[in-house]
Amino acid sequence: MTSDTPPPPGPSTHAGSAHDSSAQAPGPRRPDLAAALAAGTVVLDGGMSNQLESAGHDLSDELWSARLLAERPEAVTGAHLAYFEAGADVAITSSYQATFEGFAKRGIDREEAARLLALSVELAREAARRAGSGGVRRPLWVAASVGPYGAMLADGSEYRGRYGLTVDELERFHRPRLEVLAAAGPDVLALETVPDAEEAEALLRAVRGLGVPAWLSYSVAGGRTRAGQPLEEAFALAAEADEVIAVGVNCCAPEDVEDAVATAARVTGKPVVVYPNSGEAWDAGARAWSGRSTFAPEQVLAWRDSGARLIGGCCRVGPDAVASIARTLTRA
Repeated sequence: MTSDTPPPPGPSTHAGSAHDSSAQAPGPRRPDLAAALAAGTVVLDGGMSNQLESAGHDLSDELWSARLLAERPEAVTGAHLAYFEAGADVAITSSYQATFEGFAKRGIDREEAARLLALSVELAREAARRAGSGGVRRPLWVAASVGPYGAMLADGSEYRGRYGLTVDELERFHRPRLEVLAAAGPDVLALETVPDAEEAEALLRAVRGLGVPAWLSYSVAGGRTRAGQPLEEAFALAAEADEVIAVGVNCCAPEDVEDAVATAARVTGKPVVVYPNSGEAWDAGARAWSGRSTFAPEQVLAWRDSGARLIGGCCRVGPDAVASIARTLTRA
């Protein structure tokens, strides 16, 4: 699950030159994200879906927030802007469940689907421009969200993996969408909420030659992927992938993060990306969250010390929490 994912079943940097105000659009070109990660810690946004819902938008739809790309694009821009203003440096687009196949179920043809995929990137760019006009003086980046195959199915299988498809079939599914998103000019492709190392292999094949860097982020439970593979094996797939500038976890319990960060850093030698859920549990029957949040902004210091360089939140982690993350990293 991404900042833009449906619930599961069952002032920043933040370090040195990464926040040189001269790099903020519409001024001189911002540094690339890999350079920013080499300089220090970068703050991701939080849950796109809960930000949209808090603004009164109904997301009870198989397309989730991707539906608003067609119906209420200004709402998507507003959600991104709220996170930039809270202290996020990176906006993750609302394309997590935006696929040619998913749009086709709604009668949207491939040409229009491609336009909506590209629009997801432009809406985040527009939010960055508005943030800059409003006084935000730090580099802001856009990550184009690429959810797993199971997100298109909208049946919860994104939290299990093992779809019964081959790696080649999964690569053929992902490549056309990746081509459109890459052509739209994001700073990075967010290959996120990946439940299965086999799908990770397909995604790593699919991003080759696109000319846009990527991060790879698994959804995990304990020390394994949702499909059950050991994280050491799953992370190792990205160790030699030149396109991958960060590897890590998202859409998991905060308690699962620290060990996963250490493993990702040790196995790959790359910067680590992490954005967990709040820790609350989703009741699929009642379609409501229950329990209490176990996400504490001060946890991010332990994650940073273990190798995390891209840090934010996923489901139920809103702008207030992102602002706390940014302040915590700035003070440290």
